[in-house]
Amino acid sequence: MDKPTQPESVSSVLKVFSILQALGEQKEIGVSELSQRLMMSKATTYRFLQTMKTLGYVVQENEADKYSLTLKLFELGSKSLEYVDLVSLADKEMRLISEQTNEALHLGALDQDAIIYIHKIDSNYSLRMQSKIGRRNPLYSTAIGKVLLASREEEFVRETLSRVEFIKHTDKTVENTEQLLSELKQVKTQHYAEDNQEQEPGLRCIAAPIYDRFGNVIAGVSISLPTIRFDESRLSYYVDLLQQAGKNISAQLGYADYPA
Repeated sequence: MDKPTQPESVSSVLKVFSILQALGEQKEIGVSELSQRLMMSKATTYRFLQTMKTLGYVVQENEADKYSLTLKLFELGSKSLEYVDLVSLADKEMRLISEQTNEALHLGALDQDAIIYIHKIDSNYSLRMQSKIGRRNPLYSTAIGKVLLASREEEFVRETLSRVEFIKHTDKTVENTEQLLSELKQVKTQHYAEDNQEQEPGLRCIAAPIYDRFGNVIAGVSISLPTIRFDESRLSYYVDLLQQAGKNISAQLGYADYPA
């Protein structure tokens, strides 16, 4: 019986991480020594190193037979830690709003051409929004999606949405990029966004942005509630709660010039 083998793609991933680990353990290493340590052919090791060099993860000094890691992995790790801090910081602010409103709170970030929920606090009511951490939703029909896009250049918005099919979730959902761009101007000015039954019938959402230390909008915090519990006169109250939360989280991430 033939011995089962790993798919080529899995094998390649294992080789890449083996190389990264070896380079992490030794500041500089040559192709020959690396290939012997990892028990890979010299040609294969060289090919992987050159690809990693092209991607910016490995540097080859003066074309010598010595390779070392760049800081790109550190940058990736720093971004990951930033989101860990973000969830921790946001949780406290979201729980304060939950205590005052009993409604559902969400923390969402940009994930390619959609938003992804990275934290949530459920409503205390039996009638509530059904959602889960890790769920993706469209940018164009969600309040969080709109605050994430409103801070971006028009070219970025057009490029991102060029890969997106605008699905009419309800009769209130925007139908194209032009309609959304018009709304995003208002979102940027008022510093909050709304989803008025655009993603789900009978659901109202409001969101405010969160900034990193460089002044980039990296996430949005939102409150979601059924329209039967929404009173238009309380809109400003919800906005104030969300913007204060966004301001506090942003300040703890190192950004002191929150617009609202």
